Amino acid sequence: MLVDSPLMLAQETQYPAPPYFSIIVLSLLALGVVGWLIAAVLGFARARAFGSSTRWFALSAVCLLLYNLHWVLVAVSFIIASPDAVLVVGQFINLFVVLGAICAIMGFIRLTNPR
Repeated sequence: MLVDSPLMLAQETQYPAPPYFSIIVLSLLALGVVGWLIAAVLGFARARAFGSSTRWFALSAVCLLLYNLHWVLVAVSFIIASPDAVLVVGQFINLFVVLGAICAIMGFIRLTNPR
């Protein structure tokens, strides 16, 4: 007779989210979008006066703004309950972070070169 292992007997456990969870997540997401939008607008407005490094930092802010908006798209694909959409959208979740890091690195490189 086969003995069932504890892993085979384990059932899926669901943990309820605390009532303040969605409020905190949504408010932090909204503050991130607004903050990176302000940083991008100020960066592009100051790029003419301060040179190309500021433009790269503004592009980095745009990438992080798109990263926050990407999380909204992931949430929408969870809401419509489409596993395919979640995987298609979720596989590129860190793309804009990588692009933002590249833009910030270019900004620091340009910062060391005087105009």
